[in-house]
Parts: sequence; structure tokens; C-alpha cells
Amino acid sequence: MSTDGPEPLPARPPFRPDHFLVNFAARGLIGLALVLPYSWRVGFVGWLMRWVIGPVAGYGARARENLALVWPDRPEAERLAIAEASLDNAGRTLIENYSTRAFLARAQKIEPEGPGYAALVAAQAAKRPVILISGHFGNYEAARAALVARGFDIGGLYRNLSNRYFNAHYVETMQAFGGPVFPQGRAGTAGFVRHLKAGGQLVLLFDQDVAGAPALPFLGHPARTALSAAELALRFGADLIPFFATRLPDGLSFRVTLDAPVPPGDPETMMRQVTAALETRVLAEPGQWFWIHRRWKGGGQA
Repeated sequence: MSTDGPEPLPARPPFRPDHFLVNFAARGLIGLALVLPYSWRVGFVGWLMRWVIGPVAGYGARARENLALVWPDRPEAERLAIAEASLDNAGRTLIENYSTRAFLARAQKIEPEGPGYAALVAAQAAKRPVILISGHFGNYEAARAALVARGFDIGGLYRNLSNRYFNAHYVETMQAFGGPVFPQGRAGTAGFVRHLKAGGQLVLLFDQDVAGAPALPFLGHPARTALSAAELALRFGADLIPFFATRLPDGLSFRVTLDAPVPPGDPETMMRQVTAALETRVLAEPGQWFWIHRRWKGGGQA
């Protein structure tokens, strides 16, 4: 008979008063905004991120730094306007993703466009897996919600936030849009691999700096870019389809576009094509990309 006792419970993370207070303030702000009518709350949090939270948190300065790197010859006033629009979009995206019922109702009315949509429909009919790939542009959740409303079983992969108090409700908001969501890490990877093998669809965002990844050109400068999406597509015979949810001038609606599937090839060439698709959108609507990312921090010299 075994004399081993029960396995010890995992150690509880230490209390972080700074993270707790940040989460308390954020939850209070989100709760206040959710009391407002939908169009008011989206505009209010966009304004708050543009004029209060972004400047105080240093996001505005980081956006201006990135814009000066990419477009040094562009007038400073123009770069400032793009940075402010980016903050506004980030704030709108945040509160949209917490406005589950209203946001889903609006997303259900979006008719996806582009050659990739027909490819997605064909892949679903053939029970062939699909990896939908995008960047932090517009609000990609609008596209996922619109597709889930049309019967697609679209999973998501997310990175846990360092603030565990905020992370708990952040994950709940992603789960509320439908389709399984998986955390980055061994367990999450196993889950989304099973989802792909079963012919499901998975959303991935690729436009964050990844240590050790090859530096691919993005907006004229090398940016470390993970090849994992292309590698997974090749491994499982999945279509790799770039998609984008572009915010329309009313600030509330979206156009959802799916590009043609990226032709199979070597992973770096495939990701260069995905990067070029995002570049096209950023050049057309620069204020909708998330300029507050440290996108080029490990890319080396241009």
C-alpha cells in the first residue's frame, strides 16, 4: 500500500498590492463605462485612453517613438495625430471586448468579405483546418465574433497577463465570444493542436516581438516575427488566411475582410506575405494599428 500522501497544492502566488490596485481601478472604470449606452461607452473609453490613460501610462510616448522610427520625414503633427488615433482605437477595443452582448449583436450583422471567406467556407465543408492570422489592427474580435455567429468553431490563443487579478476577467471576456480559447504554454498548445486536428479553425496574432525569431521587414525595419503560424499550417495541412477587422468612420462598425490563403512554401516566405498584408492595412489606416507595442525592440538595425 502506498504511503505517499496527496500531492501538495501549487503555491499561491504572493499578493501584489500594485497589481491589485491597478485591477481595482480598471474594473471600476470598466464597470462605470458599461452603465453608459453602447455608443457613448465606446467613445468615452476611446477618449479616456487618448487623453488620460495613454499619456499617463507612457503609451503615447511609445507610439510617437515608433512612428518617428518608421516615418521620420512625416510632419510631427501628422505623427502625433496617428498616435492619438491609435490610443483611441485601443480604448474602444478594450471596452468593446467587455461589452459582450452588444458587441456580439453588432458583429452578427457584419458580412465577411474577400476571397479568404470562400476558402474558409470550403475548408469547413471539407473538415480541413484553418489558421486565421491577423495583427493588432482595428479589433480582430469583431471578425472572430462575426464568423462564430455564422457557425465557425474558431478558437483563440492568448498570452496570460502579468497582472493575475486583471487576467482572470480578461480571459472570461475572450471565452464569452464563443469558440474555445487556449493559453500560451504546453497545455494550451496541446488543446489548440487537438482543435486543428479535428478540422477546427484557430485565430493567431503575429505582430509582437518574439525573442529568437527571425527578423522580417515590417514598415521598412526588421522586426522579430514568429514563424509558428506558418509552421503549424504546413504541419497540419491547414489554410493560412490573413484577416482584418477595419474600424469604419463611425468608430463603432467594422468591415471584415479575409485575404486569399497564403500559398504553402517555406515558413519565412509565408510569414513575409502575412506581414505584407498587415502593412497594406497599416499604410491605409495607420491610426488603427497598435503603435504602443515594442514591435522593433529586438529587430536589430535597419
